[in-house]
Amino acid sequence: MGSFLSASKQQTEEIVAGVKNSGVPFLLVSRGDGTIGGGGERCGEGMAVPWCDQLRVLCHDSVGGFWTHCGLNSTLEAVFAGVPMLCWPLTWDQIPNCKSIVDDWKVGRRARKRWVGGGEELVTRDEVADMVRRFMDSENGEVKGMRERASELRGVFRAAVADGGSSDVGLDCFVKDISNQFRAS
Repeated sequence: MGSFLSASKQQTEEIVAGVKNSGVPFLLVSRGDGTIGGGGERCGEGMAVPWCDQLRVLCHDSVGGFWTHCGLNSTLEAVFAGVPMLCWPLTWDQIPNCKSIVDDWKVGRRARKRWVGGGEELVTRDEVADMVRRFMDSENGEVKGMRERASELRGVFRAAVADGGSSDVGLDCFVKDISNQFRAS
């Protein structure tokens, strides 16, 4: 869940145990101290690795969902891949990104509980396992809708970054403007 910030050690242990106990196949990327795996070993229905090419993994047809901290890069990669997101924002831009994912684009679900009494309420391994099973249930109507919207959003996103798309044109205009200003000075 990000390179710079993470959940508490106790919460991380609950998340990992819950994902393992869910019975859902998974890939866990663990950059930490090695206490939760990350050496390429099998764990439950999944595998823990120290690093992966996230965009390449997200674009694989077998990926049905993405547990994310909602950082901008992770959010954009999941949208590009058309993958629904289980959102666990920690701070800064992650919170409004989560709101966009869940409330505006409707391609994800919040995984975190609300803050209670100035601290975070622990989400237990049983709650995580249940949440993951429900999120990955292909028969769940809400999840089917998220998958359809994620696929639609993927098309819009890819059209924008393609040659002649709105992002492509905007970037070209920006570079030309900066170049013209540099030449003028």
